[in-house]
Amino acid sequence: MNILFVANRFPYPPYRGDKLKIYNLAKRLSAKHSLFLITFVQDKSDYEYINELKKIFGKIELVYLPKYLSVLKCVLKVFSKKPFQIIYFESSKFRKKLKGFLNENNIDAIHTQHLRMSQYTYNLKNYKRILDLPDAYSLYWKRRTEMKGNFFENLFNKIEYKKVIKFEEIIREFDLNLVCSEEDKNFLIEKHNINYIDILPNGVDLHYFKNNNHNYDINNRIIFTGNMDYFPNIDAAKYFVNEILPKVKSRFPDVEFYITGQKPVKQVESLRNKNVIIMGFVENITEEYSKSAIAISPIRYGAGTLNKVLEPMAMGIPVVSTEVGFRGLGIKSGEGVLLAKNKEQFSEHIINLLSSRALRKETGEKGKKIVYNNFDWDKIADKLEKFFINLQK
Repeated sequence: MNILFVANRFPYPPYRGDKLKIYNLAKRLSAKHSLFLITFVQDKSDYEYINELKKIFGKIELVYLPKYLSVLKCVLKVFSKKPFQIIYFESSKFRKKLKGFLNENNIDAIHTQHLRMSQYTYNLKNYKRILDLPDAYSLYWKRRTEMKGNFFENLFNKIEYKKVIKFEEIIREFDLNLVCSEEDKNFLIEKHNINYIDILPNGVDLHYFKNNNHNYDINNRIIFTGNMDYFPNIDAAKYFVNEILPKVKSRFPDVEFYITGQKPVKQVESLRNKNVIIMGFVENITEEYSKSAIAISPIRYGAGTLNKVLEPMAMGIPVVSTEVGFRGLGIKSGEGVLLAKNKEQFSEHIINLLSSRALRKETGEKGKKIVYNNFDWDKIADKLEKFFINLQK
């Protein structure tokens, strides 16, 4: 089968969620199918990795879209009826490149990544098309409207949520829509009354994230991972340091909290103190996980399943998470992840874990088993392949 991937970001190096998913799915599908890629480049340094992607994709088409130009478009179209994420990725060059590619190549199916790229493929009725959504984007914005900020933040969130809900109706134009969890699926079914929607979860590379004998004696180190220029991660780091960590420190004064992820912004850097270590980008995140007693996901905005939860689970490390990082997993609290519905419960779970080697070991080993059974990229790629095959029938 000839499959075209339409991606919003250059999927290498695979360090962030949307890059990780495309790279890992395509890497496995390329063993059986001919794959092609058209995507944006926002940083010219990405071009040095083109040969890595040529190992997977037979043909690659790139459209340079500098970030300043995307931001400028958003400013100029501030009163548009379209959501900012759609405006940010608008490009006549991309549309022209895609049209030319389809005219010159024999394509059986198109995999479109993210709602923001649906604007380019929703009307290509001559092809079987899958829209792969990392989450229900409208659910993310609904949760933002429920968080209380200042007047202008609240107003902006409500306006953007209405725009997203309206634009999201575009999912009706695709042959199949995929989301990461039952929660996202049910939300979109309710909001848009569609039934051609299924689940394709995020996964973990179990060849990379492995830890046969985790040291459960470690009881003083907490880790949080993610791109630290991304709003939900910035908010999560501030929330944990300011509202949860103080209670943990009252019981464990020497506890260390490591924030690990690329591009930490000033709001994150300002959290630095003797107990809070800002590491920035780390080449081998598995080493940092293996040194940790607990991983956390204090995310308050978002949906779907999160790599910052799945990766430590795969390594047998217990996780404490808000509902945002938990609901999409389809598990009970304690099965690798302890669910915290508020800041008091969050700190209580951490204190209990730091106090008990047996609890750390029991929780971690349960999580590892769940990931190996349900979140292996090999199994997830097989599931995507079956979706494509069924569409061809």
